[in-house]
Amino acid sequence: MTARFELILVSFCVSALLCVMNGCGTRTTGASQTKPTPIAQTQQGGPSPRASSGSPFLDKLVEAAIERTTHQVRYDAAYVVLPYPGGDVPAETGVCTDEVIRAYRAVGVDLQKEVHEDMARDFAAYPRTWRLRKPDANIDHRRVPNLMAFFERQGASVPVTQEAKDYRPGDVVTWDLGGTMTHIGIVVNMPSPSDERRLLIVHNIGAGPQMEDVLFNWKITGHYRYAGPENKGRP
Repeated sequence: MTARFELILVSFCVSALLCVMNGCGTRTTGASQTKPTPIAQTQQGGPSPRASSGSPFLDKLVEAAIERTTHQVRYDAAYVVLPYPGGDVPAETGVCTDEVIRAYRAVGVDLQKEVHEDMARDFAAYPRTWRLRKPDANIDHRRVPNLMAFFERQGASVPVTQEAKDYRPGDVVTWDLGGTMTHIGIVVNMPSPSDERRLLIVHNIGAGPQMEDVLFNWKITGHYRYAGPENKGRP
C-alpha cells in the first residue's frame, strides 16, 4: 500500500467518523440542482412560485433559506468551539444542520441558544447517542436528532405523510439516509419542475446549500413547522 493511498484512506475515514458524530449525512450523486428564484418572482408561461406559507415569519424563513444557496460552503462536520450565543462555524464551512441554523438566525431565532436552554431544562428528554453528561452549546444544536427533539418539544411537529401537499413553505423535514446517517432541510416555495404540487428543498448534503427536488428521495423521519419561541405550539 503506497503512502498516498494510505493518506487518502485515512482522510476518508476521518470524514465519515465526523459525519457520524454530528449526525448529518453526505451525498455524492442524486437530484439535480434547481436555480434559486426569489419568492415574489413569477415564471412567464409556467407555474408560479407559491407566494406565501400563510405565516409572515415562515415566508421570511423561506427567503433566508433560498438566500443561503448563493453561498459557497465546504462540507465540514468538524467539532468547533463556538461563541455563545450567536455562535457559528466558519462561514465557508458547515453541514446540513448549519444551513437550517443560519436560515433561522437570519430571521431572529438563534437555535444554538434555544436548543441549549431547552436541553439545560430537561437534558434527559434528548437523545443520549453521544453519551454526554450535560449540554454542550458548541455542538448540540448541530445534530439532527437533537433538533428533532427540540422541535417536537416546542409543539412544532406536523404529521409525516407521503402527500406533497402536506409540506408547506418554511417546514423543516428530516430524513434517514441509512445506517446512522440523518439529514435535515427546509421546504421552500418553489415547485418541482416535474410536479408543481411538490415543493423544493434547501439543504446541504455535501455540495453546499442547494435547492433541489428531494422531498421524497429518502425516508422522512420528521416534519416540523417552527415559527420561533414566540409562536410555540402554533404551527
